[in-house]
Amino acid sequence: MSNHVYKSIEITGSSTVGIEDAVNGAIAKASETVRNIQWFTVEETRGHVSDGKVAHWQVTVKIGFTLE
Repeated sequence: MSNHVYKSIEITGSSTVGIEDAVNGAIAKASETVRNIQWFTVEETRGHVSDGKVAHWQVTVKIGFTLE
């Protein structure tokens, strides 16, 4: 069994659909340039309100990946 070393980054995704869509979008975008993504945690959830309604969900996630 090998030992792993991890690095984490923090990014924010947004969506007009919902929180889960914002998280999925953020992870999908990060996976375009970051290899070996292993886990994520939701650090913060917030949103943008327009005309008394939620216009965008904004979710900050910490993404962990294995260093090569």
